[in-house]
Amino acid sequence: MKALQVHAFDAPIQMTNVDIPEPSPGQIRIKIAACGLNFADLLMQKGTYQDTPEPPFTLGMEVAGIVDAIGPDTDAPDVGSRVAVFGGQGGLAEFGCFDVDRMITLPESMPFSDAAALQIAYGTSHVALDYRAGLQAGETLLVLGAAGGVGLTAVELGKLMGARVIAVARGADKCAIATQAGADHVIDATDADLRADLKALGGVDVVYDPVGGDQFKAAFRACNPEARILTIGFASGDVPQIPANHLLVKNIAVLGFYWGGYLAFKPQVVRDSLAQLLNWHSEGALRPHISHLLPFERAEDGIDLLRARKSTGKVVINVDPTLT
Repeated sequence: MKALQVHAFDAPIQMTNVDIPEPSPGQIRIKIAACGLNFADLLMQKGTYQDTPEPPFTLGMEVAGIVDAIGPDTDAPDVGSRVAVFGGQGGLAEFGCFDVDRMITLPESMPFSDAAALQIAYGTSHVALDYRAGLQAGETLLVLGAAGGVGLTAVELGKLMGARVIAVARGADKCAIATQAGADHVIDATDADLRADLKALGGVDVVYDPVGGDQFKAAFRACNPEARILTIGFASGDVPQIPANHLLVKNIAVLGFYWGGYLAFKPQVVRDSLAQLLNWHSEGALRPHISHLLPFERAEDGIDLLRARKSTGKVVINVDPTLT
């Protein structure tokens, strides 16, 4: 089978022919229909992501497809069942073996492309906003990087949870996409005085920040008393330093958040969240924004889109378009 692999850190990725894997006990093998790309794939290629395996390994953190085989002594859905899995790696391949406890069964109404776009981005935003920050209806939510893979889902979920949403994105096109996702106010970061603009809108109660850098600093200074700041990532490359005395004076909480970590120490939080997200999708309340759906042979182009920040929402690789 074909697999897009990292053979050395910070080196070109390679489409490689490898053996089709056999599932071990506790695993299923999936014939992969679609794979969602994430900023973390770029970090894994460089060897800087917190859960990067040793090369060689196959990129692709989240997949959807058909159960193709079941490992020995494994309780799993029947062969042919439609499923999605957050595997952490191995998704940019024609087949993959994944732990069955990472699997969710898909409703017939959900396209594989939506399933591959939903787990990490929506899962991150939902657990962060609901479980970690306790976002309440009527509060003001600020979303930085609001047109990106996770940011756009935070806008959508924030509105669904009853918040007033302020979205920050860069450029008119990305601001328009944040507006379409339901943002009440949109700020173009290209030439904004972000702190002043946020203060003029009454300050913020919850900050969702996958960006870091100067935008974190401006948002921090526009927080209302008892605000909660969610640190989701540092796409700017600048990890901000936090003045603890300001936390004290304004009673602000900064909350670290890594969605994948909950799979290790509190997996029920993730399972409950994904169940809610699947229900909302079935009801039509969620509509994943996929800016690029590319064939498998163009998977490297998809990664380049993330690197150049030319995508909005999700980039999904259509590994096997014959599967429905």
